[in-house]
Amino acid sequence: MAVRWSGPTPELLIPLERGGGPLTAQLQRELRRTIRDGRLTAGERLPSSRSLAAHLGVSRGLVVECYEQLVAEGYLVTAAGSGTRVAREVAEATREPPTAETEELHPRVDVDFEYGIPDLASFPTHDWLWAMAEAARTAPNAVMGDEHGAGSARLRSVVTAYHRRVRAGTADTGDAVIVGGFRHGLNLVFGALARRGVDLVGLENPGPREHDVIARRAGLNPAPVRVDADGVDVEALRRSGARAVLVTPAHQCPTGVALTPRRRRDLIAWAESVDGWILEDDYDAEFRYDRQPVGSLQGLAPERVVALGSVSKTLAPGMRIGWILAPPRLRDDLVRAKQLSSRGVPALDQLALAELIESGRFDRHLRRMRTVYAARRAVLVETLAERRPDLALEGLVAGCHAVLRLPDGADEAAVAEEALTASVMVKPLGAYRLPDPPDTRPHRPALVIGFGNVDETRIKHGVGVLAGIVP
Repeated sequence: MAVRWSGPTPELLIPLERGGGPLTAQLQRELRRTIRDGRLTAGERLPSSRSLAAHLGVSRGLVVECYEQLVAEGYLVTAAGSGTRVAREVAEATREPPTAETEELHPRVDVDFEYGIPDLASFPTHDWLWAMAEAARTAPNAVMGDEHGAGSARLRSVVTAYHRRVRAGTADTGDAVIVGGFRHGLNLVFGALARRGVDLVGLENPGPREHDVIARRAGLNPAPVRVDADGVDVEALRRSGARAVLVTPAHQCPTGVALTPRRRRDLIAWAESVDGWILEDDYDAEFRYDRQPVGSLQGLAPERVVALGSVSKTLAPGMRIGWILAPPRLRDDLVRAKQLSSRGVPALDQLALAELIESGRFDRHLRRMRTVYAARRAVLVETLAERRPDLALEGLVAGCHAVLRLPDGADEAAVAEEALTASVMVKPLGAYRLPDPPDTRPHRPALVIGFGNVDETRIKHGVGVLAGIVP
């Protein structure tokens, strides 16, 4: 895709050697090479003959002559009012075929039931632009320097106040560290625990993808811990020997179960008994349908729980803003690790998010999205009931995904592969199981269906495809 330079184009690096032959021939040769090598892409505008001549220190007539020659050869095209551009046919012909590394890792499909993606088209662009304008208008000049410490004091104050009100937390401004999204925060926390002598971290199995990889990179060994209808199995966690565990208690990923009150008490008792840590991923608790709100574990045991949050599910993953609510004994280490790994999160974005939340626009967006997701959830349930009443959906009390249970003996991976040939992307539940060590117990086959970024028409079509594939 060609860049559309709306003003004067950037300079173009063309090496010319005085005394190395006619400059006209050199310039023609270098321009051809620049196009063949892909430095200039199809449709991209070249500098004007006047600006290129001034940049190279040659006459404008020389550049005009070179451009005319390359137009004649088919390398360039000219049009009144649009300047001189790279010819599309030549650029396409000289482009090398994509390799496995450059091809899309996520192929385009008609229906993408990917888990964890909110409705990207519903991002509150108007409200965000307002918040950014307010942040830019009111921010002191010092904000534009390097970030020091844990991040914007205003955003930390707003995030912790919101967490106290909405999630029954107990953290205050001094407990919060602003990070570049959930995974940035998780890397920092895992690293801090490894430096404190923790060597084994429990991970829900099945659970979010790649957390085992992140743990190993931070110096921790992952210990798979089974999940049942009541949430993470605390007795299995105790047997694992881990001193830390990462959980999704409000709406387990991917099964959708909520950690029961008894399991919550047992989990906190486990942490006390082993001098351990609970890492709470509260990723989509804002979207609930058939139940009362579930409080944060951080509010029950603030000295043992590290709460991690972000706006990836509530606004959009591309925002890349998250936070850690940490006990005081861990906070300084996290701040220091953050300073060593980055210069912080964009300052105006932090202030804009604080503005968005304080103004009530954030809550207004959440209320609207609950209605949108509830409607999509209803279409998912109704369409499946019409097409395959023998199949069951689970994990629908909150969030934007569900688990579709398949008949015993069905090959979930084969179903997902066949669906992909029909341009429907869906993940088997096995994709969320930790591979090392492998869990040899039999599991009911299932598919994980995310409906956050799929409109109602596509949900109907996708369910229809699956209904015809599932045995």
